[in-house]
Amino acid sequence: MSESLKKIPIKVQNVDKDSATISLYETQKKLYPRSVKGLFNNFRILFVIGTQLLYLGLPWLQWNGRQAVFFDLINRKFYLFGLTVWPQDFVYLAALLMCCAFALFTWTTIAGRLWCGYSCPQTVYTEIMLWIEQWVEGDRNKRMKLDAAPMSLHKLRLKSTKHFLMLAFSLWTGFTLVGYFTPIRSLVAALPTFGYGPWETFWMFFYGGFTYLFAGFMREQVCKYMCPYARFQSVMFDADTLIISYDEARGEPRGARKKGADPKEQGLGDCINCSICVQVCPVGIDIRNGLQYECIGCAACIDACDDVMDKMGYPRGLIRYTTENALEGKYSEKAIASRLKRPRVVLYSLVLLIVFCAAVTSLALRKPFKVDIIRDRASLVRETEDGWLENSYIIKIINTTEQNQRFAITANGLPGIKVKAEQPETLVRATETESITVQVQADPQYATKGSHEIHFVIQSLNNPALRVEEKSSFIGE
Repeated sequence: MSESLKKIPIKVQNVDKDSATISLYETQKKLYPRSVKGLFNNFRILFVIGTQLLYLGLPWLQWNGRQAVFFDLINRKFYLFGLTVWPQDFVYLAALLMCCAFALFTWTTIAGRLWCGYSCPQTVYTEIMLWIEQWVEGDRNKRMKLDAAPMSLHKLRLKSTKHFLMLAFSLWTGFTLVGYFTPIRSLVAALPTFGYGPWETFWMFFYGGFTYLFAGFMREQVCKYMCPYARFQSVMFDADTLIISYDEARGEPRGARKKGADPKEQGLGDCINCSICVQVCPVGIDIRNGLQYECIGCAACIDACDDVMDKMGYPRGLIRYTTENALEGKYSEKAIASRLKRPRVVLYSLVLLIVFCAAVTSLALRKPFKVDIIRDRASLVRETEDGWLENSYIIKIINTTEQNQRFAITANGLPGIKVKAEQPETLVRATETESITVQVQADPQYATKGSHEIHFVIQSLNNPALRVEEKSSFIGE
């Protein structure tokens, strides 16, 4: 049984002499994480600011007169700077998801839950909500006293201000999300009258509401009970995975002492049992009880403990990033980097590299236009005035580039086959689709009764080396 499960209190309520109700659920207690300063806290601040600048800023970037990152669901086109992704390109979405999955597996095997501690949206938004809380209500002790105090005008003012700022930020995130699917500049223009459609309104409040709920109220409960990653991460951990650990051999037995006192003379370890490592933990665990699945690897306890060690005049690193094998002395911590060559890491990295290279190669070799051939089924075959047989087709040409393109259409497969279109050349504007109706004529002596395989050749006149050949059929009499 893990240490985290051992700590869950079991409540027994006597119903009668012969029965009892046992609760195996831990009672939720509001956490008041203490602010901390240090190297890893600076990294967290950097990641919070960086991820939010990326998320909130991308919709405002322009590219070739349009939004640089824009998912146009109505016209079924996704714009990623100079790349236009069409529904036919969704194989790249599958490749992207595979790359994300194997990158997460690889990183987890190497360094545990660093993603959770620094870049996960739940962690980032919770950190922002804590900043708002600390700015409005004060530090940990002030927040605890405020919550314990009876309601007053002062308390109502602080609580109202805090929740107003949290709601405003949450709605901003929801507004930005919709800005990826509806041009964000048009959203801003419609803001004074709130002239949004039902789906735009729904997603603004849906995403904003859940941001407010998860980051403002549930916080660590999402990480502990709702996030599936916390449950299956143990499958990817091994004794060489980088984790946050408390050096029990150095720290125990723990106990209070005066500054400057020699702990060895008092029979004590370096841990002074100040519990600051617990007070700064955003999920409320005690890292001194060993590795627990709730730990998100944020390293707040490392910064806090290092600060205490500095004040006591002890070496840093009582709590640190290390591996289980290094902590047990099986190899020195300088050798941790050499353990990256183990089979699990190599396998994950190899699969990630293969998928990534395949996707990039396919994208690089992708033709700058796509073609769909649709037969006119309302009129399968008719005879022309000169006695030839004629079939009608609709050819859809998709220009996937940012430049206008001109195309010529020919066909082969039957002797003397001819293609007639309204214009000899077809202009397809940048990132647009053009539908062209063409008639294909064939000599009836070759186009006998039944279906005959033919091929349409669509050639770019901008670059004659680029051509697409699509198979179709010609119906004869």
